[in-house]
Amino acid sequence: MYKMRALLFAILLTVFSSCVQNKNPKQAQGVVQTNQKVFEVTDVIQGSNYTYLQVKENMMDRWVAVSRQEVNKGDVYYYDSALQMTDFHSKEVDRTFDVIYFVNQISKTPIAAAASAMGAGAMPAHSGKVAAADQEVEMTKPEGELSIADVYANKTEYAGKEFEIRGVVVKVNDQVMGKNWVHIQDGSAAGGNFDLTLTTQAEVKVGDEVTFKGKLTLNKDFGAGYYYDVIVEDAELVTKKVS
Repeated sequence: MYKMRALLFAILLTVFSSCVQNKNPKQAQGVVQTNQKVFEVTDVIQGSNYTYLQVKENMMDRWVAVSRQEVNKGDVYYYDSALQMTDFHSKEVDRTFDVIYFVNQISKTPIAAAASAMGAGAMPAHSGKVAAADQEVEMTKPEGELSIADVYANKTEYAGKEFEIRGVVVKVNDQVMGKNWVHIQDGSAAGGNFDLTLTTQAEVKVGDEVTFKGKLTLNKDFGAGYYYDVIVEDAELVTKKVS
């Protein structure tokens, strides 16, 4: 009986030791997802709209672009999705990148943990949208001229139709996916929506008063987190008053 107990104890000890030696600390934390990636920043170039990062990931050097933010060399970030661009020329830093990855969200903690801390249903700090901040724009439009509020209030009626819209440029992101992303406002709002996004090849600057012509698209998903309920695609610049 004593020999049987001693043998059983030895077996249990061996199994327990094996489990401890093979235990992965990250797996034990329960926060690392299989599709989650991590990189270390080795260089930083600040643009007006984007922060360009040279990073080391899986022993490889590559370039990453994120929305403008404070990043330091040596910082380590997690991310979960990226959009690859080749032969991308950035006008804001006057540089062409053979390959660069636009990342929609970076975090100093694993993404799953960060999302949990914000609570269910909360949006991450950067959703991947080319978003504009709430601006105070004052513009007088004559009766009958289309407003941004009209577009949002009657979006299903304007979907797929060409129209002209006038507003003030509040934000521009140049040459993302081969297009300039322009945000205009005119001081009107509907349902909390006051900012209209357009894609165009035209070059405009913040503060310009512009009139664009284009077609309204609903529920547009460009991938990599770039989703828009309402957007005017391939808009043509009709008029521009430089601020």
